[in-house]
Amino acid sequence: MKELVVISGKGGTGKTSITASFAMLARDAVVADCDVDAPDLHLILQPETIRREDFSGGKLARIDTDRCRACGTCAQVCRSHAIHHDGPGNRYSKSTFRVDPYACEGCGVCAWFCPEGAINFAPAVNGEVYISRSRRGPLVHARLGVGQGNSGKLVSAVRQTARHYAERNGFKRIITDGSPGIGCPVIASITGSDAVLIVTEPTMTAIHDMERVAGLVARFRIPAMVCINKWDLNPELSHSIERDAQRLGITLAGKVAYDDVITDAQIACKAVVEFQENGCAAQIRSLWHTLEHSLLGNGQA
Repeated sequence: MKELVVISGKGGTGKTSITASFAMLARDAVVADCDVDAPDLHLILQPETIRREDFSGGKLARIDTDRCRACGTCAQVCRSHAIHHDGPGNRYSKSTFRVDPYACEGCGVCAWFCPEGAINFAPAVNGEVYISRSRRGPLVHARLGVGQGNSGKLVSAVRQTARHYAERNGFKRIITDGSPGIGCPVIASITGSDAVLIVTEPTMTAIHDMERVAGLVARFRIPAMVCINKWDLNPELSHSIERDAQRLGITLAGKVAYDDVITDAQIACKAVVEFQENGCAAQIRSLWHTLEHSLLGNGQA
């Protein structure tokens, strides 16, 4: 079994649109959406959820109002300013302390120093992980809770779930829509993968971010190729990307031209290769065949 992760140094390069087409072209593949901060692959694949699990990426402090004596120790030691003296009253005080769950960093210092043992420090539900059935096979995706952190841990949970599902059900491939950028969610997206496709576009910002994410992939020694999406919007910068990729030791897998049909396909909730045969859809098919032969071992896993 082999896993291809599609990433980009920045958002908006067309990474998810290309991944959706790969999902349609791949055989025996589980698709994973690891862009948990802003997941949108499900908008194209239109999945039906068959299993849902809570995700806990950390702990959260909660004050037991009945035991709180309003001494204020918790507020004094909290570096996140997450504890406020406006909680409900009890037999000890007219007002107690409460924890703001959106400001709490889950460090546990308040629970450690509370002289009354009135603070519970328990796992918090930060999001959900889904296994769904789509028209092109299984999709593993997630939703991070509002104001929650630990998206890197949630990415790891999505990939682990996808791998377990693939192993149990005999799938040979995992196609992963990774997170944009170069931070923790991206590291969690690519760690232990077999191949990476970097999707970029001909803008100065994208070139800079492609170089950063290429450096990140190189540190993990993962085979990588690059795709220039919307290359014809600025052919000169596209040539510059090709030169930069060569300098970085990354092979150009293909180029995809700008096409209004991509927007039309998104409105119809379809992948581009479902929506048309020619134009940019043909270029995406050629890109996929290149990846099959160069990075995924000619489709053998």
